Amino acid sequence: MIMLPLSDSLARIFLSLLAGLLIGFTRKNYPAGVRTFTLICIGATIFTIISLDPVFSGVTGVDQTRIISQIVVGIGFIGAGVIWKFGSSNKISGLTTAAAIWVTAAVGILIGMGEYLISGFSLLLVIAVLYSKHIWPDI
Repeated sequence: MIMLPLSDSLARIFLSLLAGLLIGFTRKNYPAGVRTFTLICIGATIFTIISLDPVFSGVTGVDQTRIISQIVVGIGFIGAGVIWKFGSSNKISGLTTAAAIWVTAAVGILIGMGEYLISGFSLLLVIAVLYSKHIWPDI
């Protein structure tokens, strides 16, 4: 286990705030918007920091990935809440928002782990994919 300096933990949380805001701005006209995506990213980062730093848990020698795996499961429930089926037409809506929620948590986990290059690259790809609807609306 690593012991993170307070400044490093705060920097990670601030970076996840920025990442969540950037992803959220692409979804500002949808039910899950800027605040939702920002909170998801920050929450994933905070839980990851807790899992990495024994100062928070007071326990050493535990599996650090246990909390991270629970983030993935918990986010699945939030994502499921934005998927809707409409009437007898069986039209499904909200899958892109659910996927964006899921990947936002993944970016938050990466930031919480201190993987800044991978999280930054992933963030750029996520934003590009979400904005691609404006470039190619029929895809």
